[in-house]
Amino acid sequence: MNDDSNEFEAPDNLAYSADRDRGILTPSDREFLIGRKSDYTEHSRKQKRNRIRRRIRNAILDFTIIFEHLEDRDRETVFNPDDDARDAYTQGITDLLAFLHLGTMGYYTPFKDMLGQGVNKAEQELAGSDYRMVTVDFNVDPVGQIDVDEVIDKLEFGDFDEITDEELRAFVRLLAESEDFSATSMRSEMKEQMNEFIAKVNAAAEQRDQRVEDLND
Repeated sequence: MNDDSNEFEAPDNLAYSADRDRGILTPSDREFLIGRKSDYTEHSRKQKRNRIRRRIRNAILDFTIIFEHLEDRDRETVFNPDDDARDAYTQGITDLLAFLHLGTMGYYTPFKDMLGQGVNKAEQELAGSDYRMVTVDFNVDPVGQIDVDEVIDKLEFGDFDEITDEELRAFVRLLAESEDFSATSMRSEMKEQMNEFIAKVNAAAEQRDQRVEDLND
């Protein structure tokens, strides 16, 4: 959102770096949108917004050319950022999907149809054949009220497979917002437990592979 305040403090994120090269947005566009620079007249503000809209529309059209003609090695390089920038790129991809989902609400073609067509097209590109066909499931299910006692009982008795995704997301959110929750202490405790957990997972995988091998003998 545009903010006319001159007291804007940029998050510690590569996306907000003033030294970043031009993308869809010019450096001036970024300054305008995040409110670092607000000395625009009403007329110049409208012109700026119009130029940004046109640039975004043309960027969307450019992806037809990018998908069809950009070499594989170039695409792979784009999605192989430096370690210190990986989180920022991941957030950028997430926000791109959020922007597309939000922007295409009420659009002629539903977002889920375009998503399915896009994934299917990518799979055909990988296979080098239009005989590669996949089904893409995409649903938006709101998280409602959960039975906290029921979830805790499942956790207490180790019935992890019975916990639904809806219950898990809601429970984690409730836990994170609890006054008794400490991310710092949980981080250290979870890291200690993770090594043991991974060892058990690996042992189960090895036992499974050995069992399959024995069955095939």
